[in-house]
Amino acid sequence: MQQTMRAVVVDKAGDAGTLRFTEVDAPDRVSSELLVKVVAAGINPIDAKTRAGGGVFSAIHHFPAVLGQDFSGVVVESPYEAHPLQPGDEVFGMVMVPRYGGTYAEYVSVPSLSIARKPSTLSHIEAAGAPVAALTAWGMVVELAKAHEGQRMLIHAGAGGVGHFAVQFASYFGAYVIATGSGHNLPWLRELGAAEVIDYSATRFEDAASNVDVVIDLIGNVHDDTGTRSLSVLRPGGLIINVPTGSWPTFAADARAAGVRGTGYKTSPDGHTLAVISRLLESGAVRVHVDQIFDLEQATDAHRALEGGHTRGKIVLKVAEG
Repeated sequence: MQQTMRAVVVDKAGDAGTLRFTEVDAPDRVSSELLVKVVAAGINPIDAKTRAGGGVFSAIHHFPAVLGQDFSGVVVESPYEAHPLQPGDEVFGMVMVPRYGGTYAEYVSVPSLSIARKPSTLSHIEAAGAPVAALTAWGMVVELAKAHEGQRMLIHAGAGGVGHFAVQFASYFGAYVIATGSGHNLPWLRELGAAEVIDYSATRFEDAASNVDVVIDLIGNVHDDTGTRSLSVLRPGGLIINVPTGSWPTFAADARAAGVRGTGYKTSPDGHTLAVISRLLESGAVRVHVDQIFDLEQATDAHRALEGGHTRGKIVLKVAEG
């Protein structure tokens, strides 16, 4: 095992230009962790927020720090001889940064409970776009909202990374999905399973949707009071799930005042749930869409593309051949 590795790091909070391509110490594998050679790493909004000084930046106590939570790659070291995952096995998963070193690097050491076998029908690039977004969508749609037939679910930003999984999971379990998105994404949202689509730039969604059981809020109040306006479309006692960190400071009080239930959601790196999602991906029942691919050295450009908005699905970094 080599002692150093290529990686993209931050030394301080700042814009995308603060990301730096360099060499850092390779991680040590301990206890039940697996050492994985990263082939591809997904880019997520939390990465950009953390890089800018928000997100989980306050928990980074040592610099330079490697960001990135999503990965797909190949096991290099296994914790013991009879472990189900052995060197050479293709896996994907999620790393809790900054408790662990991030995935914008050649290698990552990750707890075995945060990993699942990569779907054989997906490339590493595709698989790297799934873990964080899919686990987040599953937690909201399946675990919290308990998607089922007859349920009316409004999903904001349905064409984004988390959104395109949320639309598919909700539809798969029988919910009647209403998705908001930009005009050019509406036909694609229907392909993913949305029963109704709303062009947010042309129609106020509260004029087109009502008596909704669940709102999946992936925007908050950072633009056009999307979160507050969502309260008016919910039925009494309905559920709104708000995800973006810091996007709606008065969320809990506003939900109570409107007579609805409100909760945030934080994603867990659950390998068992990811294994279920992996089977759905492998069967084709659910798919991941990768919008743009950048080389590891182009992480700055990848972050700028993410922050530019309007990404359909995911942005992924290519770290190695595979």
